[in-house]
Amino acid sequence: MSDESKKVIVYSTKWCAYCKMAKKYLADKGITIEEKNIEEDPDAHKELMDKVGGNFRGVPVIDIGGTIVLGFDRAKIDAALKTA
Repeated sequence: MSDESKKVIVYSTKWCAYCKMAKKYLADKGITIEEKNIEEDPDAHKELMDKVGGNFRGVPVIDIGGTIVLGFDRAKIDAALKTA
């Protein structure tokens, strides 16, 4: 999964337990992620809002090759990884 089109971005915060679980889940699968902290990085926050059309309910939000997964949803993450 090194192809740029299969890039995985995790939008998170430092204090979010589900973000940590999602990052560990992806790491355990051997997936390299780019982490963007939406509290510390205003550009990351704006980028996330643009991707979810302002429909923000919380972190983590995971962008897997353009497929957006809201929350730590193993089934949706696995499905997105297969199609990415």
